[in-house]
Amino acid sequence: MTLTPQWLDELRGRTTLSSLIGRTVKVTKAGREFKACCPFHNEKSPSFTINDEKGFYHCFGCSAHGDAIRWMTDQRGLSFMDAIKELAAEAGMDVPAPDPQAAQRAEKANSLYDVMAAAQEWFVTHLLGVEGAAARGYLKQRGFTEHTIRDFGFGLAPDNRSALKTALKQFGEPMLIEAGLLISVDGKAPYDRFRGRLMIPIRDPRGRVIAFGGRILGEGEPKYLNSPDTPLFDKGRTLYNLDKCSPAARQTGRVIVVEGYMDVIAIAQAGFGDAVAPLGTALTEQQIQMLWRMTEKPTLCFDGDAAGQKAAMRAALRALPLLKPGHSLQFVTLPEGQDPDDLVKTSGAKALSDLLDAPQPLVERLWRAEVSAGPLDTPEDRAGLKQRLGGHMANIADTEIRRHYADAFRERFDALFAPRRSTPFTPFVRGSKRDWRKPQILPPGAETKSFNAKGSDFLVQGILGALLRHPALIRQHHEALSGFIPPDANHATLLNIMLDESFAKESLDTDGLITILDEKLYNVASALLHSNGKVFAFNREEFGTGGDGLSSASKDLGEAIRLMKQRPALEEALERATRLASLEMTEETFAEQQRLRHEKKAFDDRIIEFFRRDADSL
Repeated sequence: MTLTPQWLDELRGRTTLSSLIGRTVKVTKAGREFKACCPFHNEKSPSFTINDEKGFYHCFGCSAHGDAIRWMTDQRGLSFMDAIKELAAEAGMDVPAPDPQAAQRAEKANSLYDVMAAAQEWFVTHLLGVEGAAARGYLKQRGFTEHTIRDFGFGLAPDNRSALKTALKQFGEPMLIEAGLLISVDGKAPYDRFRGRLMIPIRDPRGRVIAFGGRILGEGEPKYLNSPDTPLFDKGRTLYNLDKCSPAARQTGRVIVVEGYMDVIAIAQAGFGDAVAPLGTALTEQQIQMLWRMTEKPTLCFDGDAAGQKAAMRAALRALPLLKPGHSLQFVTLPEGQDPDDLVKTSGAKALSDLLDAPQPLVERLWRAEVSAGPLDTPEDRAGLKQRLGGHMANIADTEIRRHYADAFRERFDALFAPRRSTPFTPFVRGSKRDWRKPQILPPGAETKSFNAKGSDFLVQGILGALLRHPALIRQHHEALSGFIPPDANHATLLNIMLDESFAKESLDTDGLITILDEKLYNVASALLHSNGKVFAFNREEFGTGGDGLSSASKDLGEAIRLMKQRPALEEALERATRLASLEMTEETFAEQQRLRHEKKAFDDRIIEFFRRDADSL
């Protein structure tokens, strides 16, 4: 089979290199890159860097260098094709089937780049010639400098149905049609697609011309015309100015998304080089993922008219299923009726800069959009608002992010509608005349009381004790453990040391781990090894005696780590609900508090039931 450069580029683009390497190497965030101790040579200080934006890793110690495919072959020891198949499966891509004509298609793609380069040169020549006077006047009227005109490659397509076809006849009509430069209609000779238009080249991330946008000069429709999709150009997977934006964004740490390429060019001239634009369509899922590879929170700066705000809302809704921790969208609302170009011209670059410095988070954009969608005077109106907000939350795939959005919407809803009471409402107690419909929370059992008295730290102690007793388990659960910070500072420091040592050494035993600790942590570790955390099955000596005991311990320990990480979030939600209920008790706040109390009791009972083995009590 033949794998085209375009297919391989897409495979690399869909693979997050830091996540791939982080499966077997401990990586840490360092600015816009990641660092790690090099897996290809022994070192104590990290000199191995990973750049997700550029898609490569590099070691300054041993000069190891490569991309995702090279990592799979050099570090994992896979063959080239096995590496391709594994990465493609994870990226949701189909590996091209064996095809004797694939090499021909790849060669044709390269030829199409030549066609587009020739067309670009021809358009520029016409802009600079006698025919380009009107177009040059239009650009001057828009305020574009000669440097901007040259830098962005403006050109001119003459108002002639066959001028380009004649000029590039050496490539042949079929190739010009495939490149999107000619229109083919049954029963008629092919003719030029772009006529009487100011031409703007659209480039790929490597700076090669892959398509064109044409702005009509004078009256006529459509005002803007883009190339059709071709073997080089997929408008849903392309961002205008990405080739120039990427290096600028690395300097600013920001990406601005505007509606069209003329806005990009105008604000670039004003000093905002970190801008891109979609190409005649709403922002797509693929484009959002491309933006996230440059920055975690790209800023959408669409026009201040109704159409621009609708486009921003469509992008917001499209992003919801894709949200992941740390990655979102933020928004800038321009003055009504203005686009970024208008704002810069009328109020100066500082006006735009001030807006960009105070963007609106995605959650706030959704809230304001729904609150302003209609009247909220009646209970039915307010129920409709809740329903719409619930629909947005349901579209969020990540459960943790969905929970935080629910909290944020609830807080805003209560602040807007909750009545103010002079005294807090007291829930039902036996013998009172309060609302009999409010459920009573059953008292916790003896085991749960004992667990709560010791706190969630009891589970943390048991897990750390297990890791000290069976250090081989540390590497197996590295990914889950690296995202958890124990509440006790000594425990947090000890866990970090254990995670670091598990990667620094091929084999690690309890004695070797204990001996590297200072006196304070040595005492902490000794206490953990002798603590009553042994009531947990995974923390028993017999699991280290061979057979399949260790795998059984690892399975139980994995479940314990999962529960350990979930409990603080549940405690935080219950504390927040209790605080809100104490300030202002309503049907809703009381029900939420009781629900969380029941959930916490069931959660703690599940921990006790699952992990208690042959122990009379906790």
